Amino acid sequence: MTRTPPGTLPEPAVPEPAVPERSARVASIVGATRAILVEQGWEAVSMRTIAAALGITAPSLYKHVKNKDALAALLITDGLLAMGTGLHAAIARDPSPAALLPAYRRLALGDPEVYRLATSGPLDRDALPDGLEEWAGSPFFLVTGDPHRAQALWACAHGMAILEVDGRFPDPRELDSTWEAAARQFA
Repeated sequence: MTRTPPGTLPEPAVPEPAVPERSARVASIVGATRAILVEQGWEAVSMRTIAAALGITAPSLYKHVKNKDALAALLITDGLLAMGTGLHAAIARDPSPAALLPAYRRLALGDPEVYRLATSGPLDRDALPDGLEEWAGSPFFLVTGDPHRAQALWACAHGMAILEVDGRFPDPRELDSTWEAAARQFA
């Protein structure tokens, strides 16, 4: 594969995926689940806690959502859609790592619990809309023009984002410079 000249975007290899519409009830269940996730973490999410938040019984949830794993897939879908939309918008203005990485960081830090759910641990790809994960990640390929550099850039971005989300960097005041250094390495 040939590299794309700097400052130009290769043709998108992955089209934006079609995501099934949700009923109003499923949307409210996902909203309640998200609120619990953000406030208390994924471990606190259960069909009982969701039902209590909605003022209904747990068994009635199963009419709309199969189980907790199905809820995770819906939240991951939302997270990947937000990430893909934000990253595609960032590189449409400036197709470079210098634009991609700050957008990735902003999106990860803006929704840390959904980010963690979408990017940590096993992923049931079969539960996601076809092509969603590839589309959300394709901006990394679009700015590098090379699949291996794209994976390396994503691994760098994810590693830095999850470390920042978890407060693991020793001096957070220096992180802007660290992110800028990463962008320079992939420019």
